[in-house]
Amino acid sequence: MLWSIIKIVIFLALVVAVTLGATYLLELEGGVRIAAAGVELNLTPLMAVIALALLILGVWLLLKLASLLIAVLKFINGDDTAISRYFDRNRQEKGYRALTDGMMALASGEGNVAMARAAKAERYLKKPELTDLVTAQAAEMMGNSKKAEEVYKRLLQNDRTRFVGVRGIMRQKLAEGQNETALKLAETAHGLKPAHGEVQDTLLQLQTKAEDWAGARKTLNAKLKHGTLPRDVHKRREAVLALSEAREIAEEGKDIEAREAAIEANRLSPHLIPAAVLAARSYLAQGSPRYASRVILKAWQAQPHPDLAAAFAEIAPDESPKARIKRFGKLLKAHAGHREARLLEAELHLANEDFPAARRALGDLHETDADARVLTLMAATERGEGASDVVVKGWLARALGAPRGPQWICGNCQHIHSEWAPTCDHCESFDTLEWKTPPASDVTTSTGFAMLPLIVGSIEDYATEPEPEDVADVVEAEVIDASGDDADTPKEDAPKQ
Repeated sequence: MLWSIIKIVIFLALVVAVTLGATYLLELEGGVRIAAAGVELNLTPLMAVIALALLILGVWLLLKLASLLIAVLKFINGDDTAISRYFDRNRQEKGYRALTDGMMALASGEGNVAMARAAKAERYLKKPELTDLVTAQAAEMMGNSKKAEEVYKRLLQNDRTRFVGVRGIMRQKLAEGQNETALKLAETAHGLKPAHGEVQDTLLQLQTKAEDWAGARKTLNAKLKHGTLPRDVHKRREAVLALSEAREIAEEGKDIEAREAAIEANRLSPHLIPAAVLAARSYLAQGSPRYASRVILKAWQAQPHPDLAAAFAEIAPDESPKARIKRFGKLLKAHAGHREARLLEAELHLANEDFPAARRALGDLHETDADARVLTLMAATERGEGASDVVVKGWLARALGAPRGPQWICGNCQHIHSEWAPTCDHCESFDTLEWKTPPASDVTTSTGFAMLPLIVGSIEDYATEPEPEDVADVVEAEVIDASGDDADTPKEDAPKQ
């Protein structure tokens, strides 16, 4: 609507300008005198301008007639297409001009204008391989998926445009959630252009979503071959795919093949924790505890993890707690002072019932880096040292509302997973899970975790008091102290938080 008003205003301005110009020429004195071959012409200024315009028009017509005459002479001399080329030249100029306008409109987000210009270009050029792409993209911009799919299907009929048609339909199926059809189209597009980076990424994503690990490994190798993936990233992701394939083989009951795949995954990326755990268990199934220990130790040196400690414990399941502490010394020395190593050492001493050593291993973690695991270990240590139920329950109450500590978190969407997986359950991105502590968040809940230590009992204040006969007595005493109804009873200091 606004553009129509602007065009009307421009037209009126031009009419006014022409009128004023003609009026000025009529009022202008003098004129133009032309004398040639004994003929003399006196023209007024207005007539002179009209004569100049007619002269320019005559020259243009003369040039056109000259071009047509040359085309006729060529046709007479045996060039059968000379006259048709002469008339087609004008059509091509108009067609390419319309196509250019359509592309500009498409870049500007004007879908309707782009489709109109593309249709005009098609009438003049008769080259659908040029105009169909503009039409399809304009239809997608306008939300007309049916028209876009119709045009993309026309592109499939030409070898030069088949890839564009397949890729366009593939993107439409992805938007519609038809992943199986999109996967087949992605495979076709990849076969047409193996080096196309976007198609490679789409195919890899669809294959991992469909758990086609063997196909995904082929696609990953293609990305490395064509230089669209760094070698170190390729090695890591190939290990993830090999690990996923090993898990699937194990679920099918093919133990020997699963062991080989797990060992291959660990060889590709020794620092991948789930691969190291699965490879260690595969070595144990083969009766090779030495290799299992070596795999776990190498992964532990890269990043300590409780799953590695659990797999290391499976190497000698029947050993005594004291012998286990001695055997685990390799892991503890590899990362002395690391948080996970301190927690592991505390757990080993608790199993050996050496509670002072467990407390020394924990140190000040309950103050500097407390989470549910740390506070639970403190509760077990207090219980082992003979602390009262109130003290133990105070630690457990704090553990109930404490953070869970490091977890498997997607680096793309920050979604928390209960266990490692090759793809994120939330955003479906591949190889983005990291073992780290989630960001702290202030969450208000109706359960009142912060009040539990007050109800159960304060850790510090009850550490030296005799154990009550019943928890109800503790709650009743806390309520009386808080209300202050008994005037004769002196009030105790509030429990520390």
